[in-house]
Amino acid sequence: MHKNHKQLLSNFFDILSLTCSKAVIDQSEDWCKGSSTYFDEIKKELDEVQEELQKENNVYLEDELGDVLWDYLNLLKHLELEEKITIENVFKRCKKKYTERLHGRKNGEFWNDVKKRQKEVLAKEQKNYKK
Repeated sequence: MHKNHKQLLSNFFDILSLTCSKAVIDQSEDWCKGSSTYFDEIKKELDEVQEELQKENNVYLEDELGDVLWDYLNLLKHLELEEKITIENVFKRCKKKYTERLHGRKNGEFWNDVKKRQKEVLAKEQKNYKK
């Protein structure tokens, strides 16, 4: 666990709140094309992360990783505004998925076996999904 979990979560919450404010601004700007804008930005930022990692520029690496997080959260917010997802469901699914996988590993189950089972459950859920 992180040595200062409360501060870490507080910072994350603040960043998430900033993305909500940013989304309001984005909706009035011509340059923003919704979620596709941030999807493209994430790809660019990941290349920059890899570049800084190879150069061992830790300060720049942290900055670029922050950009990835920022663009990812903005992507989520715009997907939510486009009514394709809810951020709450993304977080819930992530928590459930990795809790199950880690629990499975602790009980001697292979990661890929847990993944396969989870994909089967998702396929059933998607089949029954109604917009």
